[in-house]
Amino acid sequence: MIRRRRECLSCKRRFTTYERLEEFEIKVVKKDGIRQPFNREKIRLGLAKACWKRPISDEQIDTLVSEIEAELYAKGDQEIDSATLGEMVLERLARLDQVAYIRFASVYLRFQDASDFVKEIKPMLRRNQEP
Repeated sequence: MIRRRRECLSCKRRFTTYERLEEFEIKVVKKDGIRQPFNREKIRLGLAKACWKRPISDEQIDTLVSEIEAELYAKGDQEIDSATLGEMVLERLARLDQVAYIRFASVYLRFQDASDFVKEIKPMLRRNQEP
């Protein structure tokens, strides 16, 4: 990604643009079989909601999204199923913030009641207690 500082010629306001090499288009295969173009902004918005009021900066969220996107392009696959993409997000979010992970997981994994939260939290608590 290339970062550039620019200035508007009419109002003289300075701003930053980010340029990214456009590669082949990755399609996300939804559970119902519909294929949609990969949209990094959609992932970013979901992460921003999960990280709301947590000590996580926008830069950290952008870095996480960039890591996921880079991994997808590195694999070279033209398609990825939404479940795999969701697991990639969950894996990275678990390392970043446990509360944000649970928030994201509750929506992504469609928790139905409190027992679903408990099932997801128990392994996390066990990992925290290991020396």
